[in-house]
Amino acid sequence: MKIDPTNPADLSAQIAKAIRDAIISGALPVDERLPSEAELAEQFDVSRPTVREALKRLAAQSLIRTQRGATGGAFVNRLTFRDAYRQQITTSTLLLSMNDVSFATACEARFALERACAPLSALRRTDAHLAVMRAEIARQQQPELTDEDFCASDVAFHRALVDAAGNPVLSYQLAGAVEAMQPLMNMITFTDRSREMIVTLHQKIADAIEAGQSQSTEQHLSALSEYTQQLARRVIARRQAS
Repeated sequence: MKIDPTNPADLSAQIAKAIRDAIISGALPVDERLPSEAELAEQFDVSRPTVREALKRLAAQSLIRTQRGATGGAFVNRLTFRDAYRQQITTSTLLLSMNDVSFATACEARFALERACAPLSALRRTDAHLAVMRAEIARQQQPELTDEDFCASDVAFHRALVDAAGNPVLSYQLAGAVEAMQPLMNMITFTDRSREMIVTLHQKIADAIEAGQSQSTEQHLSALSEYTQQLARRVIARRQAS
C-alpha cells in the first residue's frame, strides 16, 4: 500500500483509499488485523494523527472495526448489506435534499425499481413478508392514525414488498428508493391524498403477491405511481398559483 506525497489530496484520505483498495481487492481479508498506528505511520511516512484520521474515515464507512485490549487493534470488518442499509438511506436522502431532483424524476425512479422486484416478490414471498404487509394495511385503516405514523406504515409496507424478493442486493439498492424517496413523496402529497385509495391499492398489491401474480402486482404498483404523481402535480400547481 502506497500513497503519493506530492498529491495535493489530503494524506489521510489517500491512506484511507489505499487501505480501502486493499480490502476490496482481498489483499486485506475479512477479520485481518491491520498494522498498528505506528507501523502504518512508518509505512506511509506520515504522522500517527494522520493515520488515526484515516482509520476514522474507514470506520465511518464500516470497513474496519476497532478492539481494545492486549489483542486489540483495527480489524477488517465483515460488512453485510444490512449493515450498509442506513448509509445507503442517508446518502440517498442527502442527494435528494441537496440536488435539483424533481418529484416526477424521483417518483419514476422509485416505482420503476420497485416494479422490478414484483416478479421475484410474487415468487419468493414468505408468510412473514405477507404478515407485515397485512399488518401495515390494518394499521393504515385506523382512523386515529397520525399523518406521520401513516407515512411510517407506508414505508414499512413497501419495505416488506421489496424484501419479499429475497435478494439482498435489491433490498440494499432499494433502501434509498423506499426509505428516502417515500418519506419525501409523503411529505409533498399527504395534504391531498386519500388514505382509502392508498389502502385499497396496498390491498390489491398484497393480494397479487399472495397469489403469485407478478403482472398484477406491477399493474397495481403502476396505478399507485400514477396516483402519487397526480397528487404531486395538484399540490405543486396550487402552491405555484398562491
